[in-house]
Amino acid sequence: MIFYGCELNRANLWLGQSRDERKQLIHAARQALNAINLHNVPIVAGTGAASTRESIELCKDAAEAGSDYVMVIPPGYYSGALISNSKAIEKFFTDIAQVSPIPVIVYNFPAVSGGIDMDSDLIVAIIKSSPNICGVKLTCANVGKLTRVMAQVSNPEFQKQYPRSTATPFRAIDGFIDFLLPSISVGSAGAISGLPNIAPDPDSLKEATELQNIIALADGIALKIGIAGMKKLLHRHFGYGDKPRLPLLPMDDQVADSVFDDPFLTALVALELTL
Repeated sequence: MIFYGCELNRANLWLGQSRDERKQLIHAARQALNAINLHNVPIVAGTGAASTRESIELCKDAAEAGSDYVMVIPPGYYSGALISNSKAIEKFFTDIAQVSPIPVIVYNFPAVSGGIDMDSDLIVAIIKSSPNICGVKLTCANVGKLTRVMAQVSNPEFQKQYPRSTATPFRAIDGFIDFLLPSISVGSAGAISGLPNIAPDPDSLKEATELQNIIALADGIALKIGIAGMKKLLHRHFGYGDKPRLPLLPMDDQVADSVFDDPFLTALVALELTL
């Protein structure tokens, strides 16, 4: 199965929420899914924090609230020290995974973690360090990295020597839609991005290459508009509200008018309406 999923709001994964707010959101999401008989749809909660101890606490909160997995990003506040000592990054994930009551997904997103960009060797070392590491999300657009990770992890000898603690096999997930098609060919399970909030259904089309082109061009716009822009876009389509959490400010309406008329974005929206 190819997974093509959405983030409710990228900012909500890591920023601006208290522990109680995070638990309330997870609990509400689980209740909403159960209410429409989607009991088997998993919830992945972002639990990365500035310290190992806080991340562990958030993992426990997420499990208690009904999350099935947690996704942990390295603490960008200490990026200088961590980049110079990869063993510290490995220990950060190992310590969390050994205590977390639910499986852990490693999140590599250099743009929001102070430039920390874990290479394939480090990611594989983290996978080896704990059977509770169940996946990796790569928001670094590096197909070669994904290929190297999956080439090792999918090897039967590796799986025998380093078995996972869950029945679900280890998964690699894209963080950008624009390299979904080539990454699937080398072992990716799919993608999680902000763009499927606007267009959740294109995965039903058979014309994969044509679809990838449309999505990739639209994703280029999504990357430029950032959190405030995605908030504004969702508000205009669904009325969710256009104000991001402070200190971020809403996107100016005139700027939004010029961006949202971009032909690449309108092409994707038009395609979505036909499905």
